[in-house]
Amino acid sequence: MIHELLPKKCYFITGIDTDAGKTCVTGYLSRTLLEEDVNVITQKLIQTGNTGISEDIELHRRIEGRPLQEVDLDGTTCPLIYSYPCSPHMALTIDGRAPQYELATASTRALLAKYDRVLIEGAGGLMVPLTEELLTIDYIQQQELPVILVTTAKLGSINHTLLNLEVLRKRDIPVDLVVYNAGIQTDDRITAETEAYLRRHIEAPMIVCPTLEIH
Repeated sequence: MIHELLPKKCYFITGIDTDAGKTCVTGYLSRTLLEEDVNVITQKLIQTGNTGISEDIELHRRIEGRPLQEVDLDGTTCPLIYSYPCSPHMALTIDGRAPQYELATASTRALLAKYDRVLIEGAGGLMVPLTEELLTIDYIQQQELPVILVTTAKLGSINHTLLNLEVLRKRDIPVDLVVYNAGIQTDDRITAETEAYLRRHIEAPMIVCPTLEIH
């Protein structure tokens, strides 16, 4: 049961690279928790290349099979949306806006008051710059958030996964779950051995996110 693997109130979901499938995995975990009668909501730390409601939040809801929630419509689940599809620190400059990550933190607190679980999806990977001085991993550490790490079977995934786990270990950031995204594969042999190798060599619990049909 997923809720037994994720007993804490809040988790930060990051990936081994930009295209690891964090959004699909976040929606899958949320959908599974809902099926297990857990009152869960997803949040997007920051969305770039977007206007209006976060497109990643919209995808979470489609995967969950529920409509946009009031906390989506009022911006609580993603108060930081920037127009240009690029790194957050660059998007801030292009839009001419000051960093306001305190709004994201306040949103998390508001969601925690209403929900039993909050799953926060990051933008890109751990070392993505949120500002010139602040990396995503810095924010995770400052907020004392446990991590769910999304990995894949692409060539290079073993290296990227172990590097991510090593830097999180050195920062004393707990990794409570590794999710192997089966929707991003190579060939059958590489896909199977990558999963098997990671299971042999990592300490964190690991589950597989199946290939999703998204409507």
